[in-house]
Amino acid sequence: MPSKKTAVAKMGTKDDKKAHKKGDKNESRLGRKEYEEQLAPLHLELDRVARWVQHHGKRLVVLIEGRDTAGKGGVISAISHPLNPRQCQVVALSKPSEDERTQWYFQRYVSHLPAGGHIALFDRSWYNRAGVERVMGFCSDTDVKRFLAQVPLFEKLLVDDGILLFKYWLTVDQAEQEQRFAERRDDPLKRWKLSPIDLQAREKYEDYGKARDAMLRATHTEHAPWTLVDFNDQRRGRLTLIRHLLDQLPDCDVPEQTVEFPPLSGKPRKEVFRGPLRPIPGVA
Repeated sequence: MPSKKTAVAKMGTKDDKKAHKKGDKNESRLGRKEYEEQLAPLHLELDRVARWVQHHGKRLVVLIEGRDTAGKGGVISAISHPLNPRQCQVVALSKPSEDERTQWYFQRYVSHLPAGGHIALFDRSWYNRAGVERVMGFCSDTDVKRFLAQVPLFEKLLVDDGILLFKYWLTVDQAEQEQRFAERRDDPLKRWKLSPIDLQAREKYEDYGKARDAMLRATHTEHAPWTLVDFNDQRRGRLTLIRHLLDQLPDCDVPEQTVEFPPLSGKPRKEVFRGPLRPIPGVA
């Protein structure tokens, strides 16, 4: 296996990225201003969804899957941003512990399913077994076959119990994936996203595609269908996914609680510190 330094060095240079940005796809990308203008009303609708979920005691589960750099974290942030973090949980599990490796495969995910009135957004999910674990050799062919046979039954149990389950796969072309890998390499604030597994996965783009197709064939069911979203333009992809999710849910209007703010009994007071501590000096 090549060293991390060597593998990273093979990624696109800044000149490569500039050339890539001149492509037709990049020219039609959604600008930040237009994106934020379109996202704002979706956030209001997401807030209504959250209040509807809470009001009716619903349980909402959204699985976000896709290749490395597809944009899973970004769309999850876009969904969760306007919501109460006590109600909306983001589930992004690390690799299983030694004890978890001996459990039923779905066991550690079940504990993160939401209670009534709550939402769970999975940044990768039990589908790790059909993707990264399969392609990178972290499980056996027998494990994969067992998983693909069990997951439709597992999800049927969830749906039959009343869980609202939505599964999204984010698609991204390899040239775009390479550009994003290079951006992670060049940006110190994104470099933590670049793992040794990511570097190995760069050479397995086709293998991941074959594993994805096998997974979709086995797990795209009437009770828990997959939805594929083009994420070559991440901003447009986020809007598309959120709009689709909102369209799948019923009328979410619920009575709003009116909050009255009576006037204060006197003038607003300032903070007074009678002990030895004071706020630290503000930055210049």
